[in-house]
Amino acid sequence: MTDPVTTPGPAEQPKIDTSVPHSARIWNYWLGGKDNYPVDEAAGDAYTAVFPGIVTIARGSRAFLRRTITYLVSEAGVRQFLDVGTGLPTAQNTHEVAQRIAPEARIVYVDNDPMVLSHARALLYSTREGATSYIDADVTDPDRILAAAAQTLDFGRPVALVLSNILGHVADHDQARSIVTRLMSALPSGSHLCVNDGSLGIDPVFEQAQDAYNKSGAVPYILRTVEEITGFFDGLELVAPGVVPVTHWRPEPGSPAPDAVAEHGGLARKP
Repeated sequence: MTDPVTTPGPAEQPKIDTSVPHSARIWNYWLGGKDNYPVDEAAGDAYTAVFPGIVTIARGSRAFLRRTITYLVSEAGVRQFLDVGTGLPTAQNTHEVAQRIAPEARIVYVDNDPMVLSHARALLYSTREGATSYIDADVTDPDRILAAAAQTLDFGRPVALVLSNILGHVADHDQARSIVTRLMSALPSGSHLCVNDGSLGIDPVFEQAQDAYNKSGAVPYILRTVEEITGFFDGLELVAPGVVPVTHWRPEPGSPAPDAVAEHGGLARKP
């Protein structure tokens, strides 16, 4: 039941294009990671030169993921996670947070970036009681994702679907909604959806920096309005405080009041 998709052999290893910046590697750079190339650092620096606040957004997004996973395990009792568009491993990955609280938790990561694939062994580390696997698949192919995830997850029990900063890479909004609908349709009552993405109409400087990034030759990332992000949760029961800036979603008690950022997220339960 824990048989992950096999990592390609040397003859079939996908090539990592180091001539074009990649969002996962740039995000890794902003988070202080080392899994990036000079082209990614240059793109990241160009972005922060226009909008330094992107580093705060990146860190706020990671903290949001940690808090939502903690809630799902500790309060909602979820023990299975499907993390689509996981990106490069850093600290506080989904499996680390979940299995620290519940060692029996089972996690499936999904991504199609060659560099992420090269780090699959790091992602596959798991507690003895639980399981962690990696699927090489694209977010636009939900049927493939579900078929492969079923090797590790039991779709007869609640699953948390995590879509963190990935739906912005699906340019067509209707297609993005249909992907969410298809994935959630395979999950039983009691499952949860966690979504966070960059938000439009909040900070014009952020939008200027994102427009420049999208024209750089990198894979574009589309900002969406808060209403559009909220729409991903249609038919589900939003967990308080609803869809809010990621820094405002259940901040740790006693921490300084966080600033709002131009990235919104939320968590909802499937009835």
